[in-house]
Amino acid sequence: MRLDGKIALITGAGSGIGRALAAELCERRALVILAGRRLDVLQESQARLPYPERGIVVDADITSPRGRDLLLRRVEGLGRLDLLVNNAGLVTPARFETETPEARRAMMDTNLLAPMDLTQALLPWLRAAGRARVVNVGSLFGDIAFPCFASYSASKFALRGWSDALRRELAGSGIGVTYVAPRATRTPAAEGFGTLTEAFSMRFDAPERVARRIAAAIEADRAQLYPGGGERLFLLVQRLLPGLIDRGLRRATRQALAAFKG
Repeated sequence: MRLDGKIALITGAGSGIGRALAAELCERRALVILAGRRLDVLQESQARLPYPERGIVVDADITSPRGRDLLLRRVEGLGRLDLLVNNAGLVTPARFETETPEARRAMMDTNLLAPMDLTQALLPWLRAAGRARVVNVGSLFGDIAFPCFASYSASKFALRGWSDALRRELAGSGIGVTYVAPRATRTPAAEGFGTLTEAFSMRFDAPERVARRIAAAIEADRAQLYPGGGERLFLLVQRLLPGLIDRGLRRATRQALAAFKG
């Protein structure tokens, strides 16, 4: 998909990957709808675009019917949608035994159910574009489940499964689906990982690097995007010999669980 002249909607565009991707798509001459919960940070994202006039800010909570309706009406006004990026995400690390039901439901709503509801609502406008794409931003934790990220991993596993099913269901319709699984990225959400970063030896990518790779995957009509290097080997081991991952994480798990004691 050539991005020049395309209309793209990005959720979670107020920071992190969403903000960086908005700038990257704008640089490639797309018109970008920046969606998120906070108007002030969205306006800051717009101001940082290489062409701010090509950005449209919509203050909308995608987990609410009203928020999704606001986005739908904005797209209706434009007459079509070429690219939907379901990027908004929520991660709240915790020991599962002490995690609150409210935190768990919030992650499921933001990471899985809201993208499904929003995509369903916008499918007619994606079809109107003739050739369009849905991009679902998942995580490596959607392939390799980490302790203290149980519910987050569950939401991303489900997002990956839905992405595969939707891609197959929409085959031949002109709407492609791309699932993206970044490794840890330097975002405001990741700042709350605390000692988990050290326990699991997390390596962080800059949001701008992730955004460039996503934009390239969109232009290449790729079905999936994963990191290379050691992470790809880790994924292969997870699929073929998951017991090795279990054993490899034992010491890190003890350190991580200790962070939530008291």
